Amino acid sequence: MSDPLFETDLVEAALRQVAAAADVYMKQLDELPARDAGSDAAARSFSGSLPDVGVGSAAALARLVEAGPTAATRSAGPRFFHFVTGGSTPAALAADWLASALDNNAAMWVSSPLGAQLEKVSLDWLKDLFRLPSEWGGVLVTGATMANFTALAAARQWCMERLGVDAAKNGIAGAAPIPIFSSGFVHASAVKALGMLGLGYGSIRRLTRDAAGRFDLDALESALAELDGAPAIVLATAGEVNAGGFDPIARLADMAHRHRAWLHVDGAFGLYARLSPGLAHLAEGIDRADSVIADGHKWLNVPYDCGFAFVRDERLLHSVFGIGAPYFPEAVADRPDYLMLGPEMSRRARALAVWATLAAYGRDGYRQMVERHVGLARRLAEQIEASEDFELLEQPHINVVCFRYCPDTAPPDELDGLNRRLGQLLLDDGRVYLGTTIYGGRVAFRPAISNWRTREADVDQVLPVLRELAAGLSDVSTAG
Repeated sequence: MSDPLFETDLVEAALRQVAAAADVYMKQLDELPARDAGSDAAARSFSGSLPDVGVGSAAALARLVEAGPTAATRSAGPRFFHFVTGGSTPAALAADWLASALDNNAAMWVSSPLGAQLEKVSLDWLKDLFRLPSEWGGVLVTGATMANFTALAAARQWCMERLGVDAAKNGIAGAAPIPIFSSGFVHASAVKALGMLGLGYGSIRRLTRDAAGRFDLDALESALAELDGAPAIVLATAGEVNAGGFDPIARLADMAHRHRAWLHVDGAFGLYARLSPGLAHLAEGIDRADSVIADGHKWLNVPYDCGFAFVRDERLLHSVFGIGAPYFPEAVADRPDYLMLGPEMSRRARALAVWATLAAYGRDGYRQMVERHVGLARRLAEQIEASEDFELLEQPHINVVCFRYCPDTAPPDELDGLNRRLGQLLLDDGRVYLGTTIYGGRVAFRPAISNWRTREADVDQVLPVLRELAAGLSDVSTAG
């Protein structure tokens, strides 16, 4: 087989071939392990040189659907707790398939009226869902990293404009460094974004008051006062990845406004706390920030990749990203061109999945899912507290549970190594999938529950599987 033109009549057959395989996979997904024991070998089976003559779509896809599901993790399934990862709701998954079939570039209205309009509607609906001011600007991006990049680019522009510099146009070389402050909760995606923006990830001053990394507000107050109103950026986190903690956003908003600093909130999954009356206090004050971001492929449960960035002053996004070209049509007020508000010019029409899932399940559906997952996290925490061989390191604030294996037979100075080894065994085993982290100076597990499929029976497997695997470690015996 050579030119794909010769397969014009085989498009439907190719789609049916993959749809049939996906149907089998989805019907088994709730029962499959989160990772297959043969995944590494299956992944490496895709190797060899580029063929001079292709095998055709049927043969290529047969190879992919034969080994692909084994080589992949079951991150779409109910026991994938390793990262804060949602699955794809039925509506989101189907809409994303349609986005691929339509294959529009959602950069401009002229390239995709559907993509542009659904992005506008989706952003409006998301602001409503999260109770953010309706007049804020926003844009869909690939995930939390690019959302942080987008929002912090606006923050950089704002800070430099106050110093008389157009950073987007003229760069920041020779300009005074912008002071940046955070707690120990700051996520690697925000740190990475600062490096990409030329602000320097080493420039962050982490002001912490304890080993967990909580914000030292007195130190922040003093640092901002010393600046005497000069521009600065305060990074707040809604939903720290190890234990789900929240920075005191309302107090940070008071402080930032008093000292004329930019407040940015990374709410990759913590922003969803605003959906529930019982959790909303955790994220109080977010609507007073200057920029807020979240992930779509976390608790919104849409396919990878998706994130969103919201900025109080949309003009700043356009100042940074609003680059034109002679072949671009003139802007029209009621025809949004989102390439002017974000970093991508080639843009997947990810709004189809966002719109479809919000239309399908609405505010109540997402509130129920968030509250169900928080309840499951508390259920696991209660099991840990009732056990003799596990230690809960912090009460779950939201959907992340931070704990460690702590049998009586293990000396305290060996617990970190023990938990690391147990963590690797758990990943290799694959029945439930979660890794280790370091929290408060101790190696710990931190399962995150954010998949729409996850139920009590899935969470109830975590401790029994860990106990079973721990029994196989030669240097420790388990308590019951």
